[in-house]
Amino acid sequence: MDFNGTWKIYSDENLEGFLQAIAAPEIIVKMSKDVKPVTVIVQNGADFTITVQTPLHTNVNSFSIGKEAEITAMDGRKFKCTVREENGKLIAETEKYTYIREMQGGDMVETYTGGSATFIRRSKRV
Repeated sequence: MDFNGTWKIYSDENLEGFLQAIAAPEIIVKMSKDVKPVTVIVQNGADFTITVQTPLHTNVNSFSIGKEAEITAMDGRKFKCTVREENGKLIAETEKYTYIREMQGGDMVETYTGGSATFIRRSKRV
């Protein structure tokens, strides 16, 4: 499970539906249509720092597998969760959604499920 590197999104499936399902602010829903963030992941064993960069905002979160961490969403909301690893996948569950990050071939696939909506994001290492 090697997530290290810089990742560029090439596919988003149902982002708007997911954001609406988790009651994200309308401005975030509107802005997300045109923004393709770049994600930089630094992995050192069980410790991760994930930086998400957009033209308007950079968001940095750090966590260790199996330990509770405070995470800041792109809209500024903060929440606590514990990221766990199962079969090479990183899994986080919050009160609003479940998040899975995994490698499929050379691609990173992120799957978010909240309410009845699922959002899938695919990225390539650059």
